[in-house]
Amino acid sequence: MNAEIISIGSELLLGQIVDTNASWIAKRLAENGVNLFYKTTVGDNLDRMTDILDRALDRSDVVITGGGIGPTQDDLTREAIAAVTGRVIETDPESLIELRERFQKRGFILTKNNERQAQIPSGAIVVKNPNGTAPAFIVETDRGVTISLPGVPFEMKWLVDNEVIPYLRKKFNLKQMIHYRILKVADLGESAVDDLIGHLIAGSKNPTVGVLAHPGQVDVRIAALAEDVEQANKLIDNVDGQIRKLLTDNIFAVDEETIESVIGDLLSDLNATVATCEDLSGGSVATAMRDAAGPSFLQSTMVNSHTSLDKIASEGGETPPFTNGADKAVALARAIKHTAGATYGIAVHGVEEGEQRSENLGKGETYIAVSGPFGERSRHVRSAGRGAPDRKRAAMGAMSLLRRELLQLD
Repeated sequence: MNAEIISIGSELLLGQIVDTNASWIAKRLAENGVNLFYKTTVGDNLDRMTDILDRALDRSDVVITGGGIGPTQDDLTREAIAAVTGRVIETDPESLIELRERFQKRGFILTKNNERQAQIPSGAIVVKNPNGTAPAFIVETDRGVTISLPGVPFEMKWLVDNEVIPYLRKKFNLKQMIHYRILKVADLGESAVDDLIGHLIAGSKNPTVGVLAHPGQVDVRIAALAEDVEQANKLIDNVDGQIRKLLTDNIFAVDEETIESVIGDLLSDLNATVATCEDLSGGSVATAMRDAAGPSFLQSTMVNSHTSLDKIASEGGETPPFTNGADKAVALARAIKHTAGATYGIAVHGVEEGEQRSENLGKGETYIAVSGPFGERSRHVRSAGRGAPDRKRAAMGAMSLLRRELLQLD
């Protein structure tokens, strides 16, 4: 079977809210072995809604709509589904009684527009929504199944997990599910990862292998179709082993683990502390290290000028001027370690080129250094910027360098 999601609401098209519901539903469908081929967003317009629904039922076994079943006049999902499936709108007596009781318990009077929430297409299966007043219903026709869900996230999520997924598994006799594992990679770009494991990606069937890039990090997803998690993990383990041989110690975490959680555990195990100094990255490294190290994070220093950097270095016993950015970063890492009395010092020093307009991969040079009990190590990145992706990339680079120092990796 294959499914399609239609998100309804002009506020989505206007960018007033972000459609996180569709991505959440998509994840749940994938976990249960349901193929999702299309996701569409449509505004509160009856003609366009019926057109989209009509197309969806032509190409999909299951159409899941989200939103547009509230009490106001622009909530038109029920009308659109009724029109496309050849039904009429009728009031469900049980739903109306439940609405009245719910309003009475809260001390409110059920108005005429609220009564609309008890209206559904004729012959629809009513799905109980214990978390709200918006109706949920299923319409089964020869063309396929249409499932209407409220747009309120916590209502929708409860209904998907407790009603929709069980319905789909029984209706379509779904015996398999999709389980996946994420291997998180640092210090290699997306193209470098693809160069190393591209043959596994191209040749993958079950499990399948894919990559997703983030600033400073690449995720490798291994997804298996199986009857249960145990069987899926057996399939995944074989491919996992092949990938680890190729990406080696660049893999720093799995699934829900983060670089912050990994570093936090390492610092705790070593009973070590850390302090940071940075300029262009604007506190991104300090924030990440605070999340990672907790009480092991002793001090952060943020500056905006080379003069201030030289002052910090001097206070830590280093002697400016420094011949290049790499030497300055190392000196700053030593200085902040000394000043804070920390086990490890981290410094990130960025040098921009000219006036920046880009929010990502700004022109310039970034120098990262870590100083610890066993010496120093540094890294040079050929970009520097104040945009969020560049700051995230600098923080990831600093944490990855610290991880390698903590583990004494080359």
